[in-house]
Amino acid sequence: MTDSLHPSETLQRHEEQVGEDLRIPPLPVPRTTPPRSWLGRWLLAGSSTEGHAPAETKPWYLVLWLTGVDYFSTLGYQPGIALLAAGVLSPVATAMLVLVTLCGALPIYAQVAQRSYIGQGSIAMLERMFSGWKSKLVVLILIGFASTDFVITMTLSAADAAKHAVHNPLLHPFLGDAQMSVTLLLLALLAIVFLMGFTEAIGVATAVAVPYLLLNLVVVVRGGIEILRHPDLLSRWSGALALQGDWTMILLGAGLVFPRLALGLSGFETGVTVMPLVKGDPPDKPGAYPVGRIRATRKLLTAAALIMSGMLITTSFITSVLLTEAEYREDGPAAGRALAYLAHQMMGHGVGTVYDFSTILILWFAGASAMAAMLNLIPRYLPRFGMAPHWVAHTRPLVIVLFAVNVIVTLIFRADVEAQGGAYATGVLALMLSAALAVALALWHEAGATTPRRFPVASLYFWLITAVFTYTLAMNVKDRSDGVLIASAFILAVLVLSGISRYRRATELRVESIVLADEESAMWWKRMTGKKVNLVPLKHWDENSLRAKEAYIRRHYKIKGPLAFLHVYLRDDRSEFLTPLRVKVRRWQDDYIVEVTGAVAVANTIAYVSELLDPISIFLDLTGRNPMGQAFQYFLWGEGETAILVYYILLRYWAWTPEKDVRPLIFLMSE
Repeated sequence: MTDSLHPSETLQRHEEQVGEDLRIPPLPVPRTTPPRSWLGRWLLAGSSTEGHAPAETKPWYLVLWLTGVDYFSTLGYQPGIALLAAGVLSPVATAMLVLVTLCGALPIYAQVAQRSYIGQGSIAMLERMFSGWKSKLVVLILIGFASTDFVITMTLSAADAAKHAVHNPLLHPFLGDAQMSVTLLLLALLAIVFLMGFTEAIGVATAVAVPYLLLNLVVVVRGGIEILRHPDLLSRWSGALALQGDWTMILLGAGLVFPRLALGLSGFETGVTVMPLVKGDPPDKPGAYPVGRIRATRKLLTAAALIMSGMLITTSFITSVLLTEAEYREDGPAAGRALAYLAHQMMGHGVGTVYDFSTILILWFAGASAMAAMLNLIPRYLPRFGMAPHWVAHTRPLVIVLFAVNVIVTLIFRADVEAQGGAYATGVLALMLSAALAVALALWHEAGATTPRRFPVASLYFWLITAVFTYTLAMNVKDRSDGVLIASAFILAVLVLSGISRYRRATELRVESIVLADEESAMWWKRMTGKKVNLVPLKHWDENSLRAKEAYIRRHYKIKGPLAFLHVYLRDDRSEFLTPLRVKVRRWQDDYIVEVTGAVAVANTIAYVSELLDPISIFLDLTGRNPMGQAFQYFLWGEGETAILVYYILLRYWAWTPEKDVRPLIFLMSE
């Protein structure tokens, strides 16, 4: 059977099969040593995301509330935004949103859960469909959209929580109109919680989300009773709806404004992100395909979608019937807090205050859910690509950076809930579209891979859903171009910062691990190490090149000891940053031949092998070609002016390891 593993996975499989005597201990590098200052030690003392160790699993109906704090919290502002966007058409447009939720988003993420069950979501699916730099670019763009989604979740939720606080009759005398200050305070508290260490997420989420949904149910029931007591309110609404035309015109009008209600779709990406926390039903065997976890996650997604769909329909109906345009418009008393306003009006300030506090809690915790998603997403991809500093894998410094970004976004939008809706919807819809596209492509390829080939009926359905989300995203961008501008700013920031980080880290050693090919290689390797050979990297690997290079060196240089000819075989995908290496050593006459496979950069590999061997001297050939062209060759494909780069990489590493006394001599030779 043909091995379909990625080259790095094949090498890792080899590592698992070899004995301890074939593994070469890794070199110490700056990221593996503790910082020297107290601040650095404190920052890196927090939890690390490296390794992505699975947490203790829980039944799906408990993990549901962790997803729900993001998903259900949109009830705090969704009915008000729907009224602003659709007015009297709000219930009809919301019904379309529910239809897209149940027939589009839910089937999509049920498929994502089946194919990305370790919490990587649709981004990992698309990454696997591409290779090389195309794969990295796709991931970086999607991380930009995801950052838009999660950052705006934090800032918008905090702003709406602050709005509920400052409009509460009991708190208003103390807070006044300080919505900006309250928003920043909530964001600061969120950062402090994560800096201290946040562990009981599921328990807190349950305690926050369940009472909030129950209170919303009380408001819905009370609103329904109010409508039954005052039939004229329903007549007023139905009359206003009749003025929109017949049902064809009503549906057309609702379809045009439906994209502006897309905030009600948020939460599905979080649903698959938390999959590692879901306990299989029945429990899955370790290392096996997690059928139980996938089934349980689908139950979680279905339950969340059904609960939210019911709440969206009922809340949009009672708010559109009970509220007037003067109340829900942007400067009205119900703007951004339609359900809270009704709670105060129908049940008094006591119950209304309880509702406000519950809303503030779930909105604040929705920010915690988004923060946790960012702390999971960024370290999973960027450090692996070499596109983030090492400290990104640690919680505390990343929390501080995200808090700074939240403050900047809040100041830009002036803590305005409605103003952030466009950017939020753009991020949500872009992730939904990418997930729909990933599922459609996966099903298309799976149908074509069978024998005999099946007609891709399931794929066609998801292509239709992809078209729906494409339309929704396009209309959202058309109506609220600020959303795509903000998302573009996040994407540009991710691309620029990732490029700068890759540039700064390009001269690291960039080797993940190294193993010897066999017992013979291990024997010769031990004989070579410790000032016993002269290292000679060669690009051309044949008998004539070996003899010519040996004759040239011994004729022009005074050297002692044998030569170790080194040849580096590069992987097909040079966009990876760290890589496991496999080394094969053979005796050739009185010299040695060293073959290294699996590398992503020639210069870095030569430098790493040199530090392991500790040779007497290193002979490096200069190409003399255009330095700028060579720099791009190195940055993108791992080649370029190898001699200069090896020299620079070693100097940089030696500056960090001053305890070593005798360094190898380095000879730069012109070809």
